[in-house]
Amino acid sequence: MKSANASRKARAVRFLWLAEMLVLILAVMIAAWIRFHDDPESHIIFSQQAPLRAVLVALFITGAMAAFGMYQVHVRHNRLDFLLRATLSFAFGGIALVVLYYLIPQTYIGRGVLAMSLAMGLAGVILVRAISVHVIRADALRQRILVFGAGKNAELINSRMRRQSDRRSFVVVGFVAVPGQAVLVSKDLQEMPENGLHELAERLQIDELVIAPDERRGGLPMEDMLTCVQRGISVIDISTFFEREAGMVQLNVVDPSWLVFSGGFDYSTPRRLSKRFFDLVAASVLLLMAWPVMLLVALAVRLESEGPILYSQTRVGQRGQNFTLTKFRSMRADAEKDGVARWASKDDDRSTRVGKFIRLTRLDELPQLFAVLRGDMSFVGPRPERPHFVNLLSDEIRYYGVRHCVKPGLTGWAQLRYPYGASVQDAEEKLKFDLFYVKNHGLVFDLMILLQTVEVVMFGRGAR
Repeated sequence: MKSANASRKARAVRFLWLAEMLVLILAVMIAAWIRFHDDPESHIIFSQQAPLRAVLVALFITGAMAAFGMYQVHVRHNRLDFLLRATLSFAFGGIALVVLYYLIPQTYIGRGVLAMSLAMGLAGVILVRAISVHVIRADALRQRILVFGAGKNAELINSRMRRQSDRRSFVVVGFVAVPGQAVLVSKDLQEMPENGLHELAERLQIDELVIAPDERRGGLPMEDMLTCVQRGISVIDISTFFEREAGMVQLNVVDPSWLVFSGGFDYSTPRRLSKRFFDLVAASVLLLMAWPVMLLVALAVRLESEGPILYSQTRVGQRGQNFTLTKFRSMRADAEKDGVARWASKDDDRSTRVGKFIRLTRLDELPQLFAVLRGDMSFVGPRPERPHFVNLLSDEIRYYGVRHCVKPGLTGWAQLRYPYGASVQDAEEKLKFDLFYVKNHGLVFDLMILLQTVEVVMFGRGAR
């Protein structure tokens, strides 16, 4: 089950967004006062629409910050990376505001006010982030987790979520070994329930009990778990814990019953219609913006090497149906002259110079917009693979076929969370994120992925 604590991370992100909205609104108001303090008449005129104008500035800047991944809880930023993203967010947000002022002159706040607002807003956002890092690190504000299990499944929490950034919303108080099962967790992390699991949970002031035994049959203390629930302690299994905290479906611990009963998989008519509408609008807008770039890419491909400008491949789509995918050619025309399908590798010698650039910037993907308009693909979804690889991966990786219950996408959750895959192991890691998307997809999630794809393109993450 999911308690109110399950949404703590989402609430923290919303609170951070609201705090930064307030900082940006205050920056506009202070900038206006500085600009017009010697001109009371102009200040009165500006103040008549000041709140609306300030809110517009805040929305545009925080929207740009979202596009650069600054509200994505799973992305880890070092200081230099954060400053670069913040600076680019304010630069692109400022450019978007200038376009808005040109289209709707009534929203204009003046060059001086805008420049001072952006400068003060950037300083304010940096200050808010510095404060939030120290606040979030405080154990008192994080969920206190007790893990029932100390074997292979429980140890995954230590091995896969060992960094401080992975545990920003929770602190693991301890692990309880299951009688008769292997123990892999360090002894100093273990807790002994002398008078039952519920008594231990209350004594340690636990918010949530994570059930993670290696073997469930006959090993679950159902009475203790029921008592915990009655006393306000949330009880969830390890699969749900990983889904919530890491944004993935952990294949090592998932069983079919969890996939069936844990919720998600919304394929209702309203969801299908909203997704198709989103696809048509997003693909049409991007195509209108990108067609001059597509012409330049086509010319560059033609001038560098002989062969077709575009190349087509058969890919596997929704429900296992094949379709034709078209991209700008980024490799030599004889890249697979022996007819053997190969994954792209790092510094692939089959790539042309133009090809390396357009793959790094994802420009080679632009012709796929027509597949989105045709309905063969969606704008957001798991990346489509070739039939040869699908057959291979379906034999090697459990649940691989589940990703085909939605249309493949031009971009996706796995592309944001994991580098380019070039092996069966990489495909298995990416499947964890693809299954999370398949299970939790929605219009807001699609929009978030679309915005954060801007970050991937700008920073070149995951391209090969």
